[in-house]
Amino acid sequence: MSEQKTPTPHPVWVLARSIPATLTFVLVMLAIGVVFGGLWSSFEDSPLYEYVAYGLPALLEGRWWTPVVGTFFVNQPWVYLFTIASFIGMGYLEYRRGSRVALAYFWVGQLFAIFATALVLGLLALTPWVWAQTEAQALDVGASGGTMACIAAAVGLAKPPWRVRGWLILLAFVFIAMFYWGELADLEHLIAVLLILFVDRSLRVQRTTVREQRLLAWIGLIVMGTIQIITIVIPTDGPFGQTQPATGGFIDAAVDALIILLIANGLRRGRRWAWIVALVLGIINLLVAAVVVAVIVAIGPGWIDELDVSGVELLLASGFLWILMVTYLIWVRAAFRSKRSSRLGIQPAPDQDEVKEILKAHGGGTLSWMTTWDGNSYARVPSGGVVAYQRRAGVALALSDPLGPEASRAAAVQEFIRTTEAAGLIPCFFSSDEATRAAVPPTWRSIVVADDTIVDLPGLQFTGKQWNSVRSSLNRAGREEMTFRLTHLRDEPWGVQQQVRAISEMWVGDKGLPEMRFTLGTLEEAEVPEVRLALAISPSGDVDGFLSWLPVYSADGAIRGWTLDLMRRRDGGFPPVMEYLIGSSARAFSEEGAQIMSLSGAPLAHEYPPDAGAIATLSDWLADKLEPVYGFASLHRFKEKFHPRYETMYLLFRDEADLTRIGAALTRAFLPDATVRQFAEAGLELVRGERD
Repeated sequence: MSEQKTPTPHPVWVLARSIPATLTFVLVMLAIGVVFGGLWSSFEDSPLYEYVAYGLPALLEGRWWTPVVGTFFVNQPWVYLFTIASFIGMGYLEYRRGSRVALAYFWVGQLFAIFATALVLGLLALTPWVWAQTEAQALDVGASGGTMACIAAAVGLAKPPWRVRGWLILLAFVFIAMFYWGELADLEHLIAVLLILFVDRSLRVQRTTVREQRLLAWIGLIVMGTIQIITIVIPTDGPFGQTQPATGGFIDAAVDALIILLIANGLRRGRRWAWIVALVLGIINLLVAAVVVAVIVAIGPGWIDELDVSGVELLLASGFLWILMVTYLIWVRAAFRSKRSSRLGIQPAPDQDEVKEILKAHGGGTLSWMTTWDGNSYARVPSGGVVAYQRRAGVALALSDPLGPEASRAAAVQEFIRTTEAAGLIPCFFSSDEATRAAVPPTWRSIVVADDTIVDLPGLQFTGKQWNSVRSSLNRAGREEMTFRLTHLRDEPWGVQQQVRAISEMWVGDKGLPEMRFTLGTLEEAEVPEVRLALAISPSGDVDGFLSWLPVYSADGAIRGWTLDLMRRRDGGFPPVMEYLIGSSARAFSEEGAQIMSLSGAPLAHEYPPDAGAIATLSDWLADKLEPVYGFASLHRFKEKFHPRYETMYLLFRDEADLTRIGAALTRAFLPDATVRQFAEAGLELVRGERD
C-alpha cells in the first residue's frame, strides 16, 4: 500500500501561522471597529471616546485602564488603513524573532510612549509654551506607539547598509512629523522610536563606509528640500506655530529645490565644494534661527503677530533639523575630499605594455588578457597589484580580477574599493572569481553572471560516445579535405586577411546592435602577436571559419592555456566548422603542453540551486528575452559538446542601490558605440521574439 503524500500548505497559510500575535491584534481591532462603529463613523465623536482614550487628562482623572483599552480603538475610519499597515513591522519582528519578542516590543513601546508623552507634556505645560499646554489637554487612541516601536526594532534587524538607511529614514519621518505637525500622536511616535534606538543600539553611523556617509548626507539634504516644497502646499501646526499654504513664491521654491538637488548630488559624489556650500547654508539657517529665538526670549512672541512676520514658524522648525545636519557634516567631513578629475591609484598609471609584462610575470585568469584591450584604464594600488577598469556612468567597472602577485590580490581589491569610493565613484567587479569574491567586504552582494567553460587538455582524447559529435566533425573535415591552421592574423596573406574581415563584417551586419566589447573582442584585438588565430580552409582556398585565442599565462611567464574569443563562420561553408576548429585547436594546444582551454563564459546560463530565488528567476527571464538577439542559450548548448568543467564568475557590488548605475555602466561598456535608435530596434526585436 503506497503512502499518501502530505499536501504542501499554501505559503499564505504558512505565513499566517508564523505571525499569530500580529493577526490577533488586527482582528481584534477590526472586531472592535465593527462593534462600536469605528469602521464607518468617527469614534472621536462617540460618547465612549473620553472613557477609553489615553493621555495626560485621563491619567490625572484616574482612568488607569485607558493605556491598554485605548490601544484597540481607532479615532477615524480612514485611519484603519494606516493602522493595519503599520502592523507590518510587528509581523516581520514576530516572523524573525517569535511572538514573545514581538509582543514585548509592542507593549513596552506602546505603554512607554503613552506615559513618557504624558510626563513630557505635563512638565512643558508648566511653561508659557502654547503648543505644550494645548497638547497636554489632548486625548488619543490607537496602537501607533507600539507599532512604531516594532517598526524600529524591525529596522534594527536589517542587514548593513540598509539598517543605517532604514534608521535614518525612520528618524527623519518622526522628527519632521514632530517639528512641523506636532500632534499628540507624533510625540508618541518620536518617543517610541527613540526608546528602541536607545535599547537596541543598532544605529552605528560611525562604522559606515565613506560611501554610506555621503549617501546619508545626500538623504539629509534631499529631506530638507522636500520639506521646503511640502510646506508650501500643506498647512502645518507644530510646536512653533501654525502656517498656511503659500499663495506665491513657487518659483523661488523651485529654484531653491534645484539648488539643493545640485548640492545634494555633489555630496553623494563626495565633492568638497558641495560639502562647503551645504555647511555654509546650514550655518546661515542656524544663525538666523538663533537670532529669532534670542528676540523671542528677550521681547516675547507677540512681536511676530504685531509685525505680521511670516515664515518664522518654519524657520524655527527647520533650524532644529539643520542642527542635526550641520553636526553630521562636520562629523564626517573626511568623506568629502574627492575632485571631479580624481585619478584612481598611484600615478603614473601603467600602460598596456606594462600590463602585458605584469601578466607574463605573475600570470592571470582566463579573462586576464582582456584587460590589455583599448578602453580600459589601470589603477596601480600600494600592494603592488593593478586593477583594470572602465569609468562609465559614475561607476568604476573593474574587469575580472586584480593583476600582479597572487599574494597581493586580496589587498588590491580592498585598496581599489577604497580609492574608488574616495573619488566619488561606485566600485564594482565584473566576471570575477571566488578569490575576488572572498576579498570584498562581507556586506557586499554577488550575482552569478556566467560560468567559465574550461576544458582540461592533458590526456584529452576524443574517444567514447560522448565525443561523437566532435569526432564526426573531425572525420568529415578529413574526408572533405578541410585544412586547419593555427596562426597569427598578421602572418597571413592579404587575401586571407580580407576573407577573415569579410566574414566578421557579415556577421556583425546581421545583428541589430554593434559588436559587443568589454569582455568580447573584435578583429582589432586579434591582430596583436600574442593572440592566435585558428583557420578552417576549404580545398578551394576559402576561409570557412575562424577562431581567435587569447593567451592565459602562468606565474613563471609560460602560457598555461588559451581562451576563446571570436567565433565566426562563412555562410554556406563547411557545416560543422566550429566543432572542427575547436576540436583541432584543443589537439594542437594539448600537443604544445597547454593545461587548459577556456571556451569563455556562458552568460545567463548558470544552473542555480533550488533556493536561489529571485536571482535565478531574473537570470532565466533575461536569458529568454536576449536569446533572439545574442543566442546565449544556444551558445551554451554548443559548448557542452566539449564536456567542460565550470567555474563561476560573479558580478560583485556593494548593495542593490548600485544596480541601476551598474546596469547603465555595463550597457555602455559592452556597447560603447550603440545609438539610441539601435537600442530601440533591438528592443523591438526582443518583443517580436517574445511574441513568436
